[in-house]
Amino acid sequence: MSKHSEEQWFVAPLTLRQACMQATAILQSEAVEEPRNNAELLLMHLLNMDRAALLRDGSELFPAERLAEWEDLIRRKAAGEPVQYIIGEQWFYGQPFTVSPAVLIPRPETELLVEAVLEAADLIWPPALIAGDMQPPTIVDVGTGSGAIAVTLASQRHAWRVCASDLSPDALAVARTNAIRHDAADRLTFVQGDLLMPFVHGHEQGELQHGELRIDVLVSNPPYIPAADMLELQREVRDYEPHLALEGGPDGLIPYRRMLEQLPLLAQMPRIVAFELGMGQPRIVADMMREMSQWDDIRIISDYAGIERHVIATRS
Repeated sequence: MSKHSEEQWFVAPLTLRQACMQATAILQSEAVEEPRNNAELLLMHLLNMDRAALLRDGSELFPAERLAEWEDLIRRKAAGEPVQYIIGEQWFYGQPFTVSPAVLIPRPETELLVEAVLEAADLIWPPALIAGDMQPPTIVDVGTGSGAIAVTLASQRHAWRVCASDLSPDALAVARTNAIRHDAADRLTFVQGDLLMPFVHGHEQGELQHGELRIDVLVSNPPYIPAADMLELQREVRDYEPHLALEGGPDGLIPYRRMLEQLPLLAQMPRIVAFELGMGQPRIVADMMREMSQWDDIRIISDYAGIERHVIATRS
């Protein structure tokens, strides 16, 4: 932090609107992206109010006894800490998810991966037939982090058996919190381990049932940042988000190669495999998957910015 580090930033009396505008100016001077939005999010968090209330009550006086807390929040944001870690929450697929520095912050583009899995799986396991006598699919989310993918899939399809795995016990603790938060804990299994190894016969971990070792749908958003690119990341990501969940080796593709090598060790080849990847990576991984000759259709999905982001392979 630079020019504001020694001075007191906020002095009473001031209105909510003035507190927000002063904070916006401070964040802007510290090169924080979207300074107004960040200031509003932090103010709503501190005072436990929604955006409509903030707009309505903007002329009300800021509670003087909370100025020190307000200044601390703005200093943290000005230093680059992600607002999601400060407030402990990020919205994903229309639901709030608890986040901490132990997990990556869920991104909007990952919602497209969830949609692709739902759409592809519904063609193979139609919800109407599952409600009858069709066996529901088993879905495994590898590298679950906050549990955003796994919890959302379990919330959207109550009949599915969903298992979430992660190498980090701290990440799994956050994912469990989110499963409870969204009433999905009784439909989710959590396993600690490295990529697909917890699901390989003889390496089972946790309380996996036999059916959960027969993976029908594999979905994963693993680390994919090339090691040499880590220093070039936005400071909020580079300095605060867990590197274990970011770096994917020299070319960013190590986790994908390892999972594809592990697939034949499973009790069965998943009928759907869906990955999120970094820029320039989807076509490489799609070619790797085509060489395996296990799926009828392999397609690439672009994100909201038009960047190729996901690969989904299906066997009808």
